[in-house]
Parts: sequence; structure tokens; C-alpha cells
Amino acid sequence: MSTALAQAALKAHRPAFVGTVVAALFAATVVSASTTVLTATSADGITPADRHDITTNGVGDIAAVLLIGSVYMSIFVVVSTMGTAVAQQHRELALVRAIGARPRQVRRAVAAQALAASVPAALLGFALGGTVLAPAWFHGMVDHGLVPATVPFRFSWLALPVCLAVAVVTCTAAALLSSLRFSLLRPARALDEAAAGRRSLGLLRAPLGVLAVAGAAFLSVLLSRQPADDANSGAFLVLILFCVGVGLLGPRLIGPAARLVSAPVGRLGPSARLAMLNVRSQPRRFAAAVLPLVLVVGFGVTKIAQHTTAEHVTGSAGSTGEVWLDYMGTSLYAGFAAIASANTLAMIALERRRDLALLRVVGSQRRQIRAMAFWEALVVAGTALLLGSVIALVTLAPILNTTFGSPFPYVPGALAASIALATLALTVTSTGVPVQAGLRGRAIDAVRG
Repeated sequence: MSTALAQAALKAHRPAFVGTVVAALFAATVVSASTTVLTATSADGITPADRHDITTNGVGDIAAVLLIGSVYMSIFVVVSTMGTAVAQQHRELALVRAIGARPRQVRRAVAAQALAASVPAALLGFALGGTVLAPAWFHGMVDHGLVPATVPFRFSWLALPVCLAVAVVTCTAAALLSSLRFSLLRPARALDEAAAGRRSLGLLRAPLGVLAVAGAAFLSVLLSRQPADDANSGAFLVLILFCVGVGLLGPRLIGPAARLVSAPVGRLGPSARLAMLNVRSQPRRFAAAVLPLVLVVGFGVTKIAQHTTAEHVTGSAGSTGEVWLDYMGTSLYAGFAAIASANTLAMIALERRRDLALLRVVGSQRRQIRAMAFWEALVVAGTALLLGSVIALVTLAPILNTTFGSPFPYVPGALAASIALATLALTVTSTGVPVQAGLRGRAIDAVRG
């Protein structure tokens, strides 16, 4: 029965699992490249002189940090997308529980889905990372003087178990955790929650989220009194703690921020007012879409503003190689977050196809529904930019204050506008394409379906 459930779910929720496959593939590709570069720069056979240059440039430490960051973002993105895919099935899971399926059968079915999505993605990602991304990454380090040109690039099979562990284990664990509580509910309660959604955050999630945010704030204040080098080294931990806290608190933080952003939007016409009401009535749903964008805005602005502020104050952004690595790493993390957010936004839009059809039945025109989707995307982007910028400012304050005597970063207007437009373009595209697809055909057919 578990296999049949898994096959039925994969067929009925194909778009959700396409998103999971894409996330697992991207994660495996980046992790494979990171592992391969780390092993290539620490392998035997490198001359003592080249080894000295690599050590002096801190390449080993940089590669290790990039690998750890890649694993962290991979876990986050895979958990997010797999959790979204499982949440899409709550109604079906509740129905099969109502007709006699046992909790362990439901969990086995979900685990089978995770394996079907993640194993091929992990294998393909290992190949792409080792043969495409890793060589480009390695030769980029050579071009920027971080690695001597005499050091050869070496393909590494060690990346394969790492890719399988990150993609397959994480995807399966996320699927089981996402389905565990729901599979244990009584069928009637499960059906009710599938329809109305879960309102509370859980017994541990809220306290842990508050603790993470408080810890980040305390560490930020502590770093503001330390030497510049110590503040700079501790900033990454502050950023991670803030990101974890925002992730755990989710709707409790994103909901009020969305209300603040949506308030002026609601005055711009009927479609904008309907978008405002949708965002405010579904804080948990929209929090899932906003959160990845919050993380990438917070991380990206932090890394970029460090260099733009240094260049503005001192005339130099730092070592060419270090700056290149920071921007490259930021672009990879942006890719992770873009996949997670785009997948969530697309799933939200697909989940609402019947609601959109009902709007058409009662007289709404297609252009009005498309306008509503645009305003919703604008609120999501604005909320992510607001919270991400706050995280970046609080993270940067101790570094900039101890280094330059002022806690305020300098970000050129054109760069800030580019970040905002890129965020808006992602949300509009991820929302608009599924909504446009949902407007095809007769509305009454979608309502009946």
C-alpha cells in the first residue's frame, strides 16, 4: 500500500516534486563542487612551494567554509522544498488515514517519494558538480591568484557519498519529519487541519526561535566592543543565528512585517486590497515563501555591504581574490534561496487554482486576477527586503563600528535597486506563471475538479 500511495502522490503532485528534484540537484551540484575543490587543494603531490602559497592565501580554510556553507544552505533548501511537497498532500494523507491507512504506512509512502526524488538528483548533481562547476571554480581561484597555476585540478570520488548524504538523507529526513505529526493525528482532526491549516508554531519552535534571535542580538552587542578582526570573524555566527531565529519564528515575524508592507498596497485598488487580505489571512503560507528570500537578502547585503563600505571609506574593497570568492559564494547562496522561494510561490499559486476559478465564476476578470497576483508578489518581495535588510544592518553594525567608526553601511543606489528589482522579478515570475496557467480553460471545470 505504501508504494501505491507514493506513486499516486508523485503523479497527483508532480509540480511539487519537480521543485524538490531541482532543489536536490542544485544542492548536490554545489556540494560536489565544494568537496572536489577542497580535496583538490589539499591533495598529495603538491610541491612545498605551491603548498606554502595555498596555505598563505588561506585557500584550505576558504574551501572548508564554502563547503560548510553549501551543506548548510543545501539542508535548508531541501528541507524547505520537501516540506512544501509533503504539505501539499495533507488532504490526501488525511483521506487515506480515514479509510484505514496506518501512520507507518503514510510515513513509508512519504519516504519512498523522497527517495524517488533525491537519489537521481544526487547522482546527477555529483556528476555536474565534479565535471562542470568544480573546474570552473578551481580555475577561477587560479586566475585570481589564490591557487598557483602549477597545481593541477583533480576529480574526486569523495564527493559522491557527501552528495548522497546531503541530498538523500536530508530529503528523506525532511519528508519523515514533515509527515510525522500529521500521520499521528486522528483522521477527523487531520482532515480539519488539512483544510484550515495549522495555527500554532509548536512547543519547541517558538522558544528556540526567540532564543536564537536573542543570542544573535547579544552576540552583536558583544562584538561591537571587540577589535575589528574579532568582530569580523564573529559576524557570520550572528548572521546564522538571526537566520535560524527568523526561520523558526516564521509567521510570528513575517506576519507583522507583511501587514506593515501590505498596508499602503491595499489603497491602490480592488485587486491590491484583495491581495492584502490574502496575505494577511494566510501568514503561515506566505511566510514559507518569504523566508528563503529573507535569508538571501540578509546574507547578500551583509557580504556585499562589507566590500562597498570598505571601498567607500578607504578606496579599496580588499583583496581581489577574497572579494571574488565572497561574490561567488553569495551568488551560489542566492541560487539556493531563489529555488526554495520560487518553488514555494509556485506551489502556493497551484494550490489556489480552485480559488482563482471561483473568483472568475463570481465575475472577476483575468486581468484583475493577474493584478492581484502581482500585488501579492510585491508584498512578498517587500517583506523579504524589509526583514533581510534589518538582519543585515544588525549583523554589520558591530563590524563597521569597530572598523570604520560608524555602524551604518554604504550601498550604492544602483546596487540596492538591482537587489530590489531582482527580488521582485523572482516573486512576480514564480507567482505569475502558475497563475496564468491556472486561468486557462473554463472556470466552472476547475471548480468542479
